[in-house]
Amino acid sequence: MLIKKSVPFLTIWLVMYSFSAFTQNNTLQFYQEQALNNSPLLKDYQNQVAANRVDSARIRASYKPQVNLSSSAAISPVIRGFGYDGAVTNVQTFDGLVNVNQSLDSKRYIRTQTQTLSLQSDSIRNTSRISEQDLKRAVIGKYITAYGSLLQLKFNQQVDTLLRKEERILKTLTQQNVYRQSDYLTFLVTLKQQNLQLTQARIQYQTDVDSLNYITGIIDTGSVILQQPDIQISYPPTLNNSIYFKQYELDSLKLINNRKLIDFTYRPRAGVFANGGYYTGFISPLLNNFGTGFGFSLTMPIYDGGQRKLQYKKLALAEDTRLNYRNFFTKQYSQQIALLKQQINANEVLIKQINDQLKYSERLVTVDFELMQTGDLRVADLVLAINNYLNAKYLLTQTNIGRLQLINQLNYWNR
Repeated sequence: MLIKKSVPFLTIWLVMYSFSAFTQNNTLQFYQEQALNNSPLLKDYQNQVAANRVDSARIRASYKPQVNLSSSAAISPVIRGFGYDGAVTNVQTFDGLVNVNQSLDSKRYIRTQTQTLSLQSDSIRNTSRISEQDLKRAVIGKYITAYGSLLQLKFNQQVDTLLRKEERILKTLTQQNVYRQSDYLTFLVTLKQQNLQLTQARIQYQTDVDSLNYITGIIDTGSVILQQPDIQISYPPTLNNSIYFKQYELDSLKLINNRKLIDFTYRPRAGVFANGGYYTGFISPLLNNFGTGFGFSLTMPIYDGGQRKLQYKKLALAEDTRLNYRNFFTKQYSQQIALLKQQINANEVLIKQINDQLKYSERLVTVDFELMQTGDLRVADLVLAINNYLNAKYLLTQTNIGRLQLINQLNYWNR
C-alpha cells in the first residue's frame, strides 16, 4: 500500500501543497499596471509635454498686439540759474500712455519656433515610451525571478512531504533490522538537508516578492502567490518602425529646425507701434496735452563676425555625432535580436534534454523506493538517486526561467 502511494507523486507531483500562509493571488499584469501608475518618471514626461504646449501657446500669444500702460514723471529744477537746460528737459514732465506694439515677423518664423517645441514634445513622448519599455522589462524580469523561486519552493515542499513519508517507512524497517542504523542516519541527513533547502527556498521567494513590490512602488510586506506569467514571443518590428530608431529621426528633424531658426535671425525684422494718452511739460495748457503717436521699427543684420558660419559648423558636428550613434545602433540592434533568438532556441533544445533525463531520474527514484521496502537497496544508492533527481528538477526550473528571461529581453524591442 505504501509503495503505491509514492509512485503517483513522482509522475503527477502529488496534490498541490496548501499555502495557508498566502493570502493574495497576484498576476504579472497587476504588477505592470502598478509600476506604470506609480512611476514618477512617466508622470514627469507627461508634465513636460504639457509644459511645452503651454510654451507654444505663449509664443503665439507674444506675436499678438502687446498692450501696456506706462507712466512717468520727472523734475529737473533750475536753482539760482544753475540746472539742466530747460529746452532739453522741459524742467518738469509727466506722461501717462497706453502703448500698443505689434511684431511683423512672418508666420513661417512663428511656426518654426513652435515647431521646436513640437519636436521636443515628440522626443519626450518617444523617450517616455522607451522608459515604459524599460520599466516593463524590469518588472517582468523581477516577476519571472520571483515565480521561479515559487516553483522551487513548491517543489521543495513536495519533496519534503515525500521524504518524510519514506523516512517513517525506513525507520520501521530499521527497527525490524532490515536496515542498519547507519543507513537510517544517512537517509535522515538527506532529509535534514532538504529541510534546510526548503527554508532557504521560502526565504528566497519572499525576498524576491519584496523586491518586486519595491520596483513597482507597492507598499506591502505580506505573502502572495504569483500566478504563472503568460509570456509569449513578440518579434520586433522593422528597424525603421522601432521607437528606438525613431529617436535618431527626431534628432535629425531638430537639427534641421535649428538651422531654420538661425536663418531667420539673419533676416530683417519689423514692427509697428502706437500710443495714446497724456504727455505734458506743464508749459502749454494742460488740457491740450492729450494726444497720440505711432511709428515703425526695422532691424536688418549686416555683419556679426562670422557667427552664422560657426553655428552651421556646430550643427554639422551634431549631425555627424547623430549619424555615428545611429549607425552603431543599427548594427547592435540586428546583432542583439539574432543573439536572443539563438539563445532561446538553444534553451528549448536543452529543456527537451533535461525532460528526458528527468523521466529516467524519476523512474529510478520510484524503483529505489520499491526496492527499499524489501531491503534490496543500499540507502546510499537511494540518496544518490534522490540528489540526481533534485538536481535535474532544479536545472529544469532554472532553464525554463532563463528561457522566459530571454523572451522578456526579446520582447523589449517589440515597439
